[in-house]
Amino acid sequence: MTAYNMIAEADSDDECRLWVRKLINARDDVVAFVDSRLDGQGTGKYLGFFKGSFNFSFHIGFGEGKPSVLIRVAKPGHTFTAWRDEKVKNEVRVIEYLREHTTIPLPRVRCWGLTDERPAQLGPFIIMDFIEGVRLSTFLKEPSEDDQADPILNPAIEEATLETIYDQLADYILQISQLEFSSIGAISKDVSSGTWSVTGRPLTFNMNELATNTGYPADQFPNAPLIHASDYFHALADHHLLHLRTQRNLSPSNGAADVQRRFIARHHFRQLIPKYCTTTTGSSVGPFTLFRDDLQPANMLLNPTTLRITALLDFEFAYSAPAHFTHDPPWWLLLRGPDLWLDKHGGLDQFLERYVPRMGQFLRALEQVERKGEVEGEGGVGEDGFVVATAMGVRGGCGRRLSARMRESWETGRFWFDYAARTSLDIDDVYWAALHDYGADGDGFEGLDAATRAEMEELVTLKMEQRRAYNEAYDISFPDDESD
Repeated sequence: MTAYNMIAEADSDDECRLWVRKLINARDDVVAFVDSRLDGQGTGKYLGFFKGSFNFSFHIGFGEGKPSVLIRVAKPGHTFTAWRDEKVKNEVRVIEYLREHTTIPLPRVRCWGLTDERPAQLGPFIIMDFIEGVRLSTFLKEPSEDDQADPILNPAIEEATLETIYDQLADYILQISQLEFSSIGAISKDVSSGTWSVTGRPLTFNMNELATNTGYPADQFPNAPLIHASDYFHALADHHLLHLRTQRNLSPSNGAADVQRRFIARHHFRQLIPKYCTTTTGSSVGPFTLFRDDLQPANMLLNPTTLRITALLDFEFAYSAPAHFTHDPPWWLLLRGPDLWLDKHGGLDQFLERYVPRMGQFLRALEQVERKGEVEGEGGVGEDGFVVATAMGVRGGCGRRLSARMRESWETGRFWFDYAARTSLDIDDVYWAALHDYGADGDGFEGLDAATRAEMEELVTLKMEQRRAYNEAYDISFPDDESD
């Protein structure tokens, strides 16, 4: 994984830390605010707090027999500050939409508001029901004495336990895969007609990572919906290339070779777009499906006694996306993505050794859910996994089963292309490990024309200059730190 720009990261952390201090100091005002919004008549009581990656929450109760709530406030710095209102609006709308159209367990939003509606204008907020449960990632992870260790799926976990959990998740993902839109971006509801459509740009996890931790210019992201998947993938390719140019510390000790490696990976990724996104299959022109970048066990709650999932949380980076993304096998079956393995857990072979059996188990669970839906809908499946007739709500793309699409994604390598598309910090490792054709393309230089090679050499010079400037700024910002 590409390291953050530590100066940008420190600035973001400092902004967030100062804000958290203000929020904690205003705790009593926040409790009173929630009490007034929910007509608690003075019974509101602070019960505790929760710190997430992008939100800080107070847990507030209202006495015996009454449900407690969370007030979640978007953290500036960790959420790009100018996008906090946009993030909260998007999440509220997605939760409302999913509650209308699925049976997925979700928190009920009691009320919400933007920065100017918040006590002391501390930020946009959502007040939602508090839901009991443990993080699914905590329940599933391999035991470790190191609290800071990366959570990895416990290889000794019982198959029956995973089957129970996968059955539920397969059902939820199948439902989401059937929610279709005509363009790519954030969704909202027309208050007069009650219809849902895409009305804003896609706000993604990757955009937030780049804007808060790398020095990427935030005004260079899309500012409107997109109507073709090919346009979206080209926009993502542009993000990857501009990220390489703008993050000043992307040239460690091996200098020129590292810059060339990253440049080739990102240019070759762009060249792969026609292979994985075609108009003939309909994947470029839609329909598009709801997708959440950060759907993973860390954002799911589980009753550890019954093994029932009690809630899916944190939909701030959910949007209508290329159907590719929903048609890929889940990247999180080992709790963390493949980038973690490529970076420090034994490489691609170790990832595949652990991931492929879990993927097979998940796909079997998905097939079981699909069969159940087909029986209930009096449908059937023809050759090659095509649904012949069913009340499941399968639409678009010739009605193929989701499980068949996921298998195809894995077999063709589209899983890796889509994963690389969504993460500028990991694209280089993913490309060279899983997408590069060493037999046909060698070291990758042959695939670059003369003008592109000249651009690469210019970039090498620029990155060396940027690195020197970054090191000087780093020494000023962190005078006692001996690391690079």
